[in-house]
Amino acid sequence: MTARHTTWPRTVLGLLLTGAMLFPVYWMVNVSFTRDQDMRKTPPDWFPLHGTLDGYRAVLHEQLPYLGTSLAIALGTVVLTVALAAPAGYALAKLRPRGGGVMGFVLLVAQMIPGIIMAMGFYTIYLKLGMLQSVPGLIVADSTIAVPFAVLIFTAFMDGIPGELLQAAKTDGAGSLRTFWSIVLPMSRNAIVTVSLFAFLWSWSDFVFASTLDGGGAHEPITLGIYHYIGNNNQQWNAIMATAVIASLPATLILVLAQRYVAAGVTAGAVKD
Repeated sequence: MTARHTTWPRTVLGLLLTGAMLFPVYWMVNVSFTRDQDMRKTPPDWFPLHGTLDGYRAVLHEQLPYLGTSLAIALGTVVLTVALAAPAGYALAKLRPRGGGVMGFVLLVAQMIPGIIMAMGFYTIYLKLGMLQSVPGLIVADSTIAVPFAVLIFTAFMDGIPGELLQAAKTDGAGSLRTFWSIVLPMSRNAIVTVSLFAFLWSWSDFVFASTLDGGGAHEPITLGIYHYIGNNNQQWNAIMATAVIASLPATLILVLAQRYVAAGVTAGAVKD
């Protein structure tokens, strides 16, 4: 059999599996355009033949504050994560401090801690500091999820930067900080994009920290907005699904635009000369 005949079954199987995984996304979009009276039809319409934008109008009228809060939290988490993880990755990869191996192990263990356990710890601390129901509090909490992963990504990427470049900078009189800022950081663009993307996605989709640390606050993220919306409007499924569609758009757009950099950043350090 030719290679063409042996690969088409795999292609068909891949398409079927992809379609099955993406079907909930399609159905979410379909329901967001479906009228309330058409929701009870049996069988349901596979396409919104009599579509409506009422759900999206309701979302834009009621959910924009939640979206704005989520955007502020996500961007703040990205900035804090990169600011903490990039120098740490540089130190572990190039400065080789004592205990670096132990630190790498601790970072791996930190990623295994369930979020709800961390949320309970943050609740106790924030209660004493008066940081409950605050945007800065959520930024710090979400960063604790992203920083361990980010440090590992930066360490793997920066470990592949040729040592000759750093030695040349040292010969020219540049210190560790100047070398990091002028040479290492610009060369770590792929890692920065990768870390920023994952930090954004984690904070954008966070529900555990948001419900534990910010529930009932004046500024709640979109995950709590959807949660409240389902409870208050459990019959308006087009509006609920429209909220989910709009909440998915920023993350989807960023993922599509940054896909090339993410592939390079995640595989960094996987192959050594």
